[in-house]
Amino acid sequence: VEIEKPIVVLSYDKTTKLIGKEIPKESIKNILNSLEIEIENETETEVTLRIPTYRVDVTRDVDVIEDILRIYGYNNVDISDSLKANLSYQTPTDRKQKLQTLISEQLTANGFGEIMNNSLTKKSYYEKLETYPLKNCVSLVNPLSGDLSVMRQTLLFGGLESIVYNRNRKHADLRFYEFGNCYFYDADKKKEYDILSVYSESSYIGLWITGKRTHKNWAAPEEQSTVFELKAHIENIMTRIGIGHDRLVYEPLQNDLFSVAMTIGTNNRTFGYFGVVSKAIRKTFDIETEVFFAEMNWDLLMKESEKQLVQFTEISRYPAVSRDLALLIDKNITFAQIEQVAMKSERKLLKKVVLFDVYEGKNLPEGKKSYAVNFLIQDEDKTLTDKQIDKVMSKIQQNLQKELGAQLR
Repeated sequence: VEIEKPIVVLSYDKTTKLIGKEIPKESIKNILNSLEIEIENETETEVTLRIPTYRVDVTRDVDVIEDILRIYGYNNVDISDSLKANLSYQTPTDRKQKLQTLISEQLTANGFGEIMNNSLTKKSYYEKLETYPLKNCVSLVNPLSGDLSVMRQTLLFGGLESIVYNRNRKHADLRFYEFGNCYFYDADKKKEYDILSVYSESSYIGLWITGKRTHKNWAAPEEQSTVFELKAHIENIMTRIGIGHDRLVYEPLQNDLFSVAMTIGTNNRTFGYFGVVSKAIRKTFDIETEVFFAEMNWDLLMKESEKQLVQFTEISRYPAVSRDLALLIDKNITFAQIEQVAMKSERKLLKKVVLFDVYEGKNLPEGKKSYAVNFLIQDEDKTLTDKQIDKVMSKIQQNLQKELGAQLR
């Protein structure tokens, strides 16, 4: 099978700028011929080249310029007497690295340990998956072993390997996080003359929690970790990078990675998911206890938070007022819906909505459940009167009844 030679367009002006010296066009063409790079077309400003198929390291114009400079000789480029410089400014990469360090410090302070796993992983992990099918894996042409034959599509399996390693050494209560890249192959994105169009790479952050949250001691009883603990850490990350809790949107998720899961995002985009790792996957790793896992696209988080400024304000001198409502609602209604309706009802004074009790059982109509919800109300500029508080609560109650059919018990 004949493989088509890749095409690269080389600009003479760009060559001069990168090298720092104008090399005669004839010299450039002679160097290209000596490198067995064919000149397919030529204009006054650029040349179209055909790269030999064995030169897999040459895919861009800058790669060709590097080869030209190597043959021409670094010592033949004169050192100029002038100095050209640009004012320093923060690039998106700088901001991404700064926030990554910030979140790493936050997670470490909360008892997490950072792990770094190999991007190469087992092919067998993806053979039966629908969420990350094997056909979307970036496969190695000549792998060192079956354990290192494809590039990872998710951070999940590397974290589970780390959990197994630690559990085998009597460390059962674990909290891990990892920043790492994932790689994807999509044949539908193939473009002519662009051999890299089918490949993509994105940065992700992964969180793992398993085992006990607290051990039995004189001050507190033993407590198992839950998925809600993981959710709290996710929300703390969002708050730290400037995505407010009121902007987060959760949706139920069903796939073969989790037994129970939800997506997390905003109205603009979905950037991750979290939940309880499925029994089938845990069985593959011989893990008996529940594992809670979250994965978020760090690149999308950077785009979502780039225009969000984290601001600090003085603690209010005026007291907050707490009010409770016992609501009778349909079983399919979620607390997130209640919180959303309440926050829309009073955007200025309502600071917090907390679910503190759930009841399902006797003395309730069929298909109903009872939620006990706490509302925290505060004015930053003055002390609230009973009349103002009652007005806010009445508005919230009316909207909950109108939009969700909620009734007071």
